Amino acid sequence: MKMQIKEFAELVGVSVRTLHYYDEIGLLKPSEVDKYTGYRFYDKSSFERMQEILFYRELDFSLKTISEIITSPEHDKRQALAEQRDLLLAKKKHLEQLIKAIDSLERGGDFMTSENEYETLRGQYAEEVKQRWGSTNAYKESMQRTSSYSKADWENAYSALDDVLCGFAELKCNNTDPDAEAARLQVEKLQQCITDNYYNCTKEILAGLGQMYVADERFRKNIDKHGKGTAEYISVCIERYCR
Repeated sequence: MKMQIKEFAELVGVSVRTLHYYDEIGLLKPSEVDKYTGYRFYDKSSFERMQEILFYRELDFSLKTISEIITSPEHDKRQALAEQRDLLLAKKKHLEQLIKAIDSLERGGDFMTSENEYETLRGQYAEEVKQRWGSTNAYKESMQRTSSYSKADWENAYSALDDVLCGFAELKCNNTDPDAEAARLQVEKLQQCITDNYYNCTKEILAGLGQMYVADERFRKNIDKHGKGTAEYISVCIERYCR
């Protein structure tokens, strides 16, 4: 098994940009890089590591935490792959149930689904991972600030971040140059918002977030709810601000 990056991206269900980002941060390196063309190639071991990454992403762990987990000598790759398979099967079953429920509605029947085994299994695995890896520096850092948050605290944090993202969407709509002062001030607002509500957002971290906003499809889709292309615009603004 030897694939070029585009083929491998399609196989594992992520974007080429995501694979480039994972390479940059050392999370998933290509198995081979052609020294003449610069083409990246991926093999069976790449596929296995990607499945591990996808498993922990499915449990909502940060990339930094995932990196600490899968590079630990105590990490059990076989267990992670087996549990990823279980999650995929449970998700498949849940989707099939939803399709049947929709078909029933279209025929005039009731919308009925059985217990969501996928969410149950996902919660179980997430709790197991937290118990085992909760002492890692990355996990502590991601949890310390928000551990005492009330529902109102979370709503305020989400609202503050949403306002900042809306500001970027408005700048994009007005064709504001990423090098413009207004764009730079908006990046500073984002950096301060993250620092105030989540963790100390250094310039280095901010630069990484800018790349992740477009590399990780979940972030891109969520941000682009404010307007198509907003994630890409924010990423460029951050890159110009941090350079």
